[in-house]
Amino acid sequence: MRILVLNVGSSSIKFQLIDTDEAAIAAANDRRLARGQIERIGGEAIVTLEATGAAPTKSAVAIRDHTAAVEYVIGWLVSEDSGVPVSRVGEIEAVGHRVVHGGERFQHSMLVTDEVRRGLEDLIELAPLHNPHNLRGIAAARAVLGPDVPQVAVFDTAFHQSLPETAYLYAIPYQLYRRYGVRRYGFHGTSHRYVAYRYRQLTGKSREETKIITFHLGNGASACAIVGGHSVDTSMGFTPLEGLVMGTRSGDIDPAILDFVGAKEGMSLGELDVMLNKQSGLLGISGLTADMRELLTEAAENGDRRARLAIEIFCQRVKKYLGAYLAEMNGADAVVFTGGIGEHAVEIRRRICEGLDWLGIQLDDERNASATEGRIERDGSRVELWVIPTDEELLIARDTWRVVTGAELPG
Repeated sequence: MRILVLNVGSSSIKFQLIDTDEAAIAAANDRRLARGQIERIGGEAIVTLEATGAAPTKSAVAIRDHTAAVEYVIGWLVSEDSGVPVSRVGEIEAVGHRVVHGGERFQHSMLVTDEVRRGLEDLIELAPLHNPHNLRGIAAARAVLGPDVPQVAVFDTAFHQSLPETAYLYAIPYQLYRRYGVRRYGFHGTSHRYVAYRYRQLTGKSREETKIITFHLGNGASACAIVGGHSVDTSMGFTPLEGLVMGTRSGDIDPAILDFVGAKEGMSLGELDVMLNKQSGLLGISGLTADMRELLTEAAENGDRRARLAIEIFCQRVKKYLGAYLAEMNGADAVVFTGGIGEHAVEIRRRICEGLDWLGIQLDDERNASATEGRIERDGSRVELWVIPTDEELLIARDTWRVVTGAELPG
């Protein structure tokens, strides 16, 4: 089944075309036929397109809205010049959407029906920065492909619906949860779920035997404690702002800071929200950039104190969550690093793992330096250390196939 995977933002669309079915999933030989993205929708958009095995192309194209963007993507996929083995629109058999927030209502991937669309609209107040754009992508795909092509919503929050009450409730008046759904939802669920699956595949362990801590470290960053294949705790909360230090997000702070800073700076709640989400994190500490690669270069080559400080705070926060989850889980078999920083930043993995010998965590520097996928711990380390590249689009494509065909979804 040829599945178009869409990840829709406010002014962007990322896509992949993946060919998968039961046999491909079982043998892990799903075919990625094409990928790309369109940025700055609403004006002169930047379009990047890549058929598998070919060099990517980049161009500027006037694209007025998301429907026009989806139309452009599909037009390219079926064109003779694309190099993609799709000759007509009808060969795109389903669409899978990354949907950020499913609340408590959507606990697994769902076929998009009128009822599901209404449910997503009801959840906009919980995810006003994300769900409206996800809905826009669903509407755009329907407008271009027609109502007969099935669409599936795959939720970032669904994997964390297994959290116990002790992990998802905040110590605030309970009626705020009952009335308004104020609780920890967790995000990055498709990434944490994928690397947990991939870990089991690489080790031959069953779901029941899986007891790991996963770190998705990128511009957005989160930790997840996984026991028996289920998420039992995670660092992101009511929104993706809570938890680890991120590119431009603060992570955990004392909430009283908001009232104090608001009064001192004359800032509204909206302005404080922008500060915490767009002006904090690595960017806020360094005053330079949210890009970890640039910070590592500045610290190493120029000795920039604040770049070094941003790196140290980032790693300290990850280490803090690692220790907390090891205590909560009574130990773990493995720690898995994924995401842009987790997969590629050798130095960051080293800093996070150093000084943890007492916990049974011992990094092998040579393995760490050369790893693309695999183990990076020293022989004799009580806890395994892994680098596993995430593949959220592949998980979305597989879930889409399962939902459309009626196959059983993984628990």
